[in-house]
Amino acid sequence: MSAEHVDCVVVGAGVVGLAVARALALAGREVLVLEACHAIGTQTSSRNSEVIHAGMYYPTGSLKAELCVRGKALLYAYCAERGIGHSRCGKFIVATVPDQVAKLQAIQDRAIANGVHDLVWLDAAQAQAEEPELHCIAALHSTSTGIVDSHGLMLSLLGDIENLGGMLALNSPLALAEYKDSAIELVAVDGTRLLAKTVVNAAGLQAPALAGRFAGLAPRHVPQAYFAKGSYFTLSGRTPFSRLIYPVPEEAGLGVHLTLDLGGQARFGPDVQWVDTPDDTEVQAARGDAFYAEVRKYWPDLPDGALVPAYAGIRPKISGPGEPARDFCIQGPQVHGVHGLVNLFGIESPGLTSCLAIAEKVVALTR
Repeated sequence: MSAEHVDCVVVGAGVVGLAVARALALAGREVLVLEACHAIGTQTSSRNSEVIHAGMYYPTGSLKAELCVRGKALLYAYCAERGIGHSRCGKFIVATVPDQVAKLQAIQDRAIANGVHDLVWLDAAQAQAEEPELHCIAALHSTSTGIVDSHGLMLSLLGDIENLGGMLALNSPLALAEYKDSAIELVAVDGTRLLAKTVVNAAGLQAPALAGRFAGLAPRHVPQAYFAKGSYFTLSGRTPFSRLIYPVPEEAGLGVHLTLDLGGQARFGPDVQWVDTPDDTEVQAARGDAFYAEVRKYWPDLPDGALVPAYAGIRPKISGPGEPARDFCIQGPQVHGVHGLVNLFGIESPGLTSCLAIAEKVVALTR
């Protein structure tokens, strides 16, 4: 079977892959998006907290810090322009015991270093005046944190791609890829062959495995994939909170936090459970038992039996249990030497917030 020639192929139609494809199309490139699943954004992009992060958690100078702050501004502007559901509802990060106050101060210091200057320090009385059901001894109010309709965002990005002449092919898993004749040959599981000048591996949870099947890419450039499952539980009944409530961050995640959807429904999560496969997305009801103790640290009056299993997502990590969290890995030809290839590894939170800024970075690597 002869190969069809295309300009750019983006592998993966999650929010980052779609943002990258849109940016390439805006730059005048012919773009084809390949998605292994039956619909866009069925994995990490639709199984998260849908939070627009402010950018205070990530190490200063990291890609996560830079792209979160830049991406937040781009995302709010894009959502406002396109009428995509979102709310700049704000967030409280809370210290519930004295030894967390220093950690809260460190978050504020890091935020300032990262260019986030809108955090407001609240004492217990000030925080409880705003959120009467909240228990804390101090809090940081992040006024630029928000929430977004992630599916509406992805549909808008796809609409932009198609309006610019790009195409989406669903149910199109790749078997392998190889650099040949100044182009990258992609071979789909069904035998279809494509020759592309530029390939962006935005396959999320499957990105390392896909890169491992790329002939000519040195194995040292392919990180080990780790899967950190996070389960969410919905609150039955109305929430007393008008903002997101986050504890001081914990290992591998940001703690069991309270988030809201655009309809005002509250949910709690995610926890951290290391699993062996990215397909393990069943919520185990028994895990909710541990949620009560965590949530009651900041909401003591959480009623018994109020948490209902909702959904679980998998974080596409490239660092394992007990290891320091790794930065986004945006790897172009300057790193791995394969002309026309960009690999995106470890695009976990704040990937949703950062998607438009990640897209800018990728386009710059493909020029």
